Amino acid sequence: MFPGMDAKKMQAAMKQMGISQEEINSNRVVIECEGENIVIENPSVTKVKMQGQETWQISGEETVEVASKFSEEDVKLVMEKSGKSEDVARETLEKVGGDLTEAIMELS
Repeated sequence: MFPGMDAKKMQAAMKQMGISQEEINSNRVVIECEGENIVIENPSVTKVKMQGQETWQISGEETVEVASKFSEEDVKLVMEKSGKSEDVARETLEKVGGDLTEAIMELS
């Protein structure tokens, strides 16, 4: 952070200013957004407390996953009611925007 300052002196200075840091051991961080999820695999996560507020610093390799408009339970229900395979049920749910009734009616 500051050139020439060793880590112990830096920690002591931060403690004097009321700043504490905590490394969080994590395997994956998912940020859920509208229509997609931002996924950080093998992240470096640090929780910083300063002046009564907590902030999180996350760094790592980012990927984006498109969020599904339906759950696994929805797929199973469509399969059960229509007698179709998982792939067909999934494709139909995608096609109808996740509407269970419409998917079941289309496959029946």
